[in-house]
Amino acid sequence: QVQLVESGGGLVQPGGSLRLSCAASGSIFSLYNMGWYRQAPGKQRELVAVFTSSGRTNYAESVKGRFTISRDNAKNMVYLQMNSLKPEDTAVYYCNAEMSWRPGSVYWGQGTQVTVSS
Repeated sequence: QVQLVESGGGLVQPGGSLRLSCAASGSIFSLYNMGWYRQAPGKQRELVAVFTSSGRTNYAESVKGRFTISRDNAKNMVYLQMNSLKPEDTAVYYCNAEMSWRPGSVYWGQGTQVTVSS
């Protein structure tokens, strides 16, 4: 079992930056694939970025070049640096952990709100 807690969300102007953090506890963090998802009002939850236990990263096309996912296994933390934010990025952002040895076994945080507006 793992527990995930997101933080760092808030209100930011278009073109601004924000850094989200996810703190994990309760299991061996380094063995999990870690990801960020988001869900806008009235829309389905979508994958934003993933950082696997083996070091692979992937990004949604809509955020490539603007967002960067990173992780610090020593601190059981995963981050999402968001730059050049657009109103379309407004959503609740969720941290996700998946057992690398058992795809489909996943855990979710409660989410943090990101609002991009002038």
